[in-house]
Amino acid sequence: MYELKTLRIGLAIYTALFIGFLYGPFIVMGILSFQNGPDGGPQFPIIEWSTFWYQHVLGFAPPSRVAPLPIGEALTRSLTLAFATMVVSTVLGTLTAQAFRTKFKGSGVVFYLVVLGMMVPGVLLGLGMALVADQMGVDRNWWSTAFVLHVVYTYPFAFLVMLAIFNRFDKSIEEAAWALGVPPGKTFRKVTFPIIFPGVLSAMLFALTLSYDEFPRTLFTGGSDVTMPIAIYGTFAVEIHPNLFAFGVLTTLFSFALLTVYGILMGLTVRRARASGIQEDI
Repeated sequence: MYELKTLRIGLAIYTALFIGFLYGPFIVMGILSFQNGPDGGPQFPIIEWSTFWYQHVLGFAPPSRVAPLPIGEALTRSLTLAFATMVVSTVLGTLTAQAFRTKFKGSGVVFYLVVLGMMVPGVLLGLGMALVADQMGVDRNWWSTAFVLHVVYTYPFAFLVMLAIFNRFDKSIEEAAWALGVPPGKTFRKVTFPIIFPGVLSAMLFALTLSYDEFPRTLFTGGSDVTMPIAIYGTFAVEIHPNLFAFGVLTTLFSFALLTVYGILMGLTVRRARASGIQEDI
């Protein structure tokens, strides 16, 4: 009994420390983002609170010695790249997981080749891709070489998510549709896909967030047109200003908004599935 109580206390302390390390930087960043401008630097405690740096990020503040963050074109590139990567990786991951539902010769080799994309360090993969592109005379761009590496990196995550979903999938549902004469393509659209849709949403979220935050692979293969993480790094390497903290808070809130949309879609999917089950029972 004493050992069980000690274990619970230890787990509680570990959980508290984990949450503190996870959300502590966000809290500090949020506090520092409300410093007074335009000359305020990263200092604590806050002498005078202000939303100047949020106005600075959004372009509403008057000109000052602090250059605005290059978030316009860089943010557009990051979102475009992340969305394209999300679509391609999710489609490839779903199709590959669908193929693994049937055992085939060499499946183990194919599995490790797919997963290898997430295991190789990003710096080495980015450097290798840059060397190959230079040797072949291919220009490095965020929409070509960087896009390929983003897919290589996020595709295994989508594949593993969908593989776990298909491992719990009841194949007898599809067999019943086939027995009624429904073609395989229509069976997938009308039967299989609605059931695996929550997994597809999870794979999409993984691919989107991983691509948006990707730094080392993009650094070597993105070319001169930088994405948002590289633009932030370039600004951060010169001098730290609270506009970085304000942008970090806005980006984090955007991530939370994505999670909220994901939760709403998941809830609607589960509710629809329960309603369909009730109608079938009736």
